Amino acid sequence: LQNGAVPGERGKLDKSIKRGNWGNQIEFVLTSVGYAVGLGNVWRFPYLCYRNGGGAFMFPYFIMLVFCGIPLFFMELSFGQFASQGCLGVWRVSPMFKGVGYGMMVVSTYIGIYYNVVICIAFYYFFVSMTRVLPWTYCSNAWNTPDCAGVLDGNLSSRAALNLTRLLNTTQKRTSPSEEYWRRYVLDLSDDIGNLGEVRLPLLGCLGVSWVVVFLCLIKGVKSSGKVVYFTATFPYVVLTILFVRGITLEGALTGIMYYLTPQWDKILDAKVWGDAASQIFYSLGCAWGGLITMASYNKFHNNCYRDSIIISITNCATSVYAGFVIFSILGFMANHLGVDVSKVADHGPGLAFVAYPEALTLLPISPLWSILFFFMLILLGLGTQFCLLETLVTAIVDEVGNEWIIRRKTFVTLGVAVAGFLLGIPLTTQAGIYWLLLMDNYAASFSLVIISCIMCVAIMYIYGHHNYFKDIEMMLGFPPPLFFQICWRFISPAIIFFILVFTVIQYRPISYNDYVYPTWAISIGFLMALSSVICIPIYAIYKVCCSEGDTLLERLKNATKASKDWGPALAEHRSGRYAPAFSPSTESHLEVQPLQPEKGRSEAAAASPVQGSNGSAHSQDSRL
Repeated sequence: LQNGAVPGERGKLDKSIKRGNWGNQIEFVLTSVGYAVGLGNVWRFPYLCYRNGGGAFMFPYFIMLVFCGIPLFFMELSFGQFASQGCLGVWRVSPMFKGVGYGMMVVSTYIGIYYNVVICIAFYYFFVSMTRVLPWTYCSNAWNTPDCAGVLDGNLSSRAALNLTRLLNTTQKRTSPSEEYWRRYVLDLSDDIGNLGEVRLPLLGCLGVSWVVVFLCLIKGVKSSGKVVYFTATFPYVVLTILFVRGITLEGALTGIMYYLTPQWDKILDAKVWGDAASQIFYSLGCAWGGLITMASYNKFHNNCYRDSIIISITNCATSVYAGFVIFSILGFMANHLGVDVSKVADHGPGLAFVAYPEALTLLPISPLWSILFFFMLILLGLGTQFCLLETLVTAIVDEVGNEWIIRRKTFVTLGVAVAGFLLGIPLTTQAGIYWLLLMDNYAASFSLVIISCIMCVAIMYIYGHHNYFKDIEMMLGFPPPLFFQICWRFISPAIIFFILVFTVIQYRPISYNDYVYPTWAISIGFLMALSSVICIPIYAIYKVCCSEGDTLLERLKNATKASKDWGPALAEHRSGRYAPAFSPSTESHLEVQPLQPEKGRSEAAAASPVQGSNGSAHSQDSRL
């Protein structure tokens, strides 16, 4: 069986000459793993786990994975693969909801801007780690304050002396050299989000480097990025394993791991724990960003995306759990060295990646080596996600314009998006940049993603119709989606998404960074960013209804939600049954008609009759001329 052709069907070429495809299925799986596994797996999940009951948190986490994560992942993959279109083109299924695609583009734009700034900071730490002594080891630097107390400084190496110093200075908060290096040297942090100060030139240079790397890896679209992911998606696991082996051999590592895993079963009854589990699954898998639809659109039509969705989702969650061992073994060692509880050194987000963990690394022999490995891993984890964010935007633009001119110049579109991303990221490299970065992280991709995902479920299952969608999947895969997924898509997953939305609203607290509380005007900007993606949906829906044919509002609504004539498989060889084209000029222009065996030459292909392939179902083997 060739190229995923289903049993009883002739092997097909099954390639899109116009758009391109993945070189093979491994490239797609690795790219999707790189997209789903990101910085959040390392710096958010372990912290959530220990805060929400250790091992007990795993129970709601995996429940949410099974009933929400995997079904949504499979839905997005199958949606993109069936239509072979990006996050805008797929909405031919119900044109009124195309605003959902625009919302996904807006979200991907916001995330793409600030995510590359985080990668650029990792690049900066990676470069400065190439030295004999890490610059955040001691308190003897020009940027340090009298409050600084390093774990390796002078006489403080003795735990008893350190504890005595703590007792004598109870009114004085110890700041670590890594924290002062981060706040006072790398960021040169200003006192307010409105006080931008100057651009930090080292960070600006690293931002340029990270955008150049992303552009070069995507210069030929999925053809080039598909080769890069062989390294970027697999090497982080090598680094994680090296750090894990080093971590568990340290004194106190077991204490840290027990702190991470020890179940507190009473917390299972806490709604917040379930809300955190659902939110982490939802955001970690990258649902509603548009990236999954885009990556799947480059698959061959008969690829088994059902199998892929399960493999990728489970790999993502297993990576989160594994990263927890790596983080907490080192934090346990550091807590043991300082003679304090693990909770005193545990942190999350940038505080873990650029303060707590780097400080712990200074205690190890050959600390620059471990620092280089750790930050190289962060860079690769970030790049895997960034590739897909940029490709999502580029694919949406190219598919929307859709003519030969822009397809041939896709590289220039990629360059244009990369340059725009770099320019928009410059304010985040100023002295107030971290305030803006956290504002975007907290608001640009929070409840808006949940709303987008919920509307997508409703549009596909209830507007387009679940019977139609299940038939489409059977046509593509050779079997309908399992009953469990049918139930999840129609009832359970939308209910869980709605629960996440309610939980997000109830748990909302105004954003703060350490002791700094954001002013009202900044929080208002955050809400505007969140609304800017959601507002696309009603605006486009109203526009589409106004443009639709019909004498009454009801007729216009029906026409606006009805699948357009060019909805369906992109290749003519796959369009059969209800998708069999009438070959009118309007529909023919949207299909990619190509010979089944182009290698036989143009002359033979021209003489041959155009063959319409079978519908992909195992029960139907007829062909149509």
